[in-house]
Amino acid sequence: MTYDFNSKAKMWLMIGMALGLVCLGFTWFTDDELHTRFWSNFLHNSVFFTGIALMAGFFMTASITAWAGWYVVFKRVWESMSLYLMVGIPLMAIIGLGTAMHWHHLYHWADAESVATDKILQGKSGFLNSGWYLGLTIILGIIWIFCLTRIRSLSLAEGAQGSDGYKKHYGVRKWAAIFLPFAGFGSAALVWQWIMSIDAHWYSTLFAWYTGASWFVSMICLTILVLLYLKSKGYYQNVSTEHFHDLGKFLFAFSIFWTYLWFSQYMLIWYANVGEETIYFKERITKYPIMFYTNLFINFVMPFLILMRNDTKRKMGSLAFTAGLVLFGHWMDFFLMIKPGVLHTAHAVSGHGHHGEGADHSHDSHDHGEHIADVAHHGAEAAMEMGFTIPGLIEVGTFIGFLSLFLFFVLSSLSKVSLTGENDPYIEESIHHHT
Repeated sequence: MTYDFNSKAKMWLMIGMALGLVCLGFTWFTDDELHTRFWSNFLHNSVFFTGIALMAGFFMTASITAWAGWYVVFKRVWESMSLYLMVGIPLMAIIGLGTAMHWHHLYHWADAESVATDKILQGKSGFLNSGWYLGLTIILGIIWIFCLTRIRSLSLAEGAQGSDGYKKHYGVRKWAAIFLPFAGFGSAALVWQWIMSIDAHWYSTLFAWYTGASWFVSMICLTILVLLYLKSKGYYQNVSTEHFHDLGKFLFAFSIFWTYLWFSQYMLIWYANVGEETIYFKERITKYPIMFYTNLFINFVMPFLILMRNDTKRKMGSLAFTAGLVLFGHWMDFFLMIKPGVLHTAHAVSGHGHHGEGADHSHDSHDHGEHIADVAHHGAEAAMEMGFTIPGLIEVGTFIGFLSLFLFFVLSSLSKVSLTGENDPYIEESIHHHT
């Protein structure tokens, strides 16, 4: 059975994409001279949905390598979601090209004047530069896409060749094993460049884990929502309550894992009390308190309380509500990762001061104190700006546009192939899955 991507579904998703374009256009023409809000919204949504696609590919290939069978009945959904990298990587390459061509000022390390007077940025310039940013994005993106398209083609051939499909499955397993290290280690390097380097003076050894967990939970949320939509249209009747129960367990467990990483990162930085590290959280707690505490409430408290009961994971209404809420919550999590640092950089570049102004960023306590005061000053400015303190209607509209683009790509991919891999060696195990 193939999915009929009918004109009505296309129309609604096109309306969503049009809304996103209108919001981006409105942002561009009403923005500051650096187009800070436009580019930060573009980065925010591009990196969020690109990461979701990567996590779909990562979890699928990890399951293949582990000989898991429970997911096989709906594996086409993860295959289609992972191939959104063919859209996401070019979007991130646009950000990288913009860094090289100075189309935007999202990253303080890309400002030559700032680097010339900043010892910390000079020390990190071997990795934080436009060549590495763009080159690594393209190279790793090509590797990821190539491996995932090979897996997809072998998976389709597996379903078309009857008993010979078992031979194709060994090829699937081989390419899954090749993909995993490139995805695991490569994603960490790109997370450092795409997101963590926005706050170029700050660093955290847990940040790549934290970001990956946020992407993973978001991917599980979208998987639940897509499967519930397809079942409501009469597809995937073999996807049972047992499958949703397992997806609900992943949503519950990794929401707790995300919180564990959040707490570990926060606690270690708070306990060490090193200025270069603590300023990241101090600025967000004192200047962005609504986002800071809402982030924890939506992404930990709500899924924990709702999904703690075992039967809640089998109730489609509760599961859909939680998945939708947590998806939006992790989009807000990325908002909080990105926006304060971007606004700080924009103020520095536009003449409100530089990270290096009044200090040489050595270990001298007086100079470091001036730097902290300068950062806190710009945090106060950030607290008064819509689209940075909290998401405005423009940000929500842009999110809807990117979400519509993602769903349009996934549903279009699903409409071109059989929804179930009939000859997968684990298909019977998946159909009769029981927990």
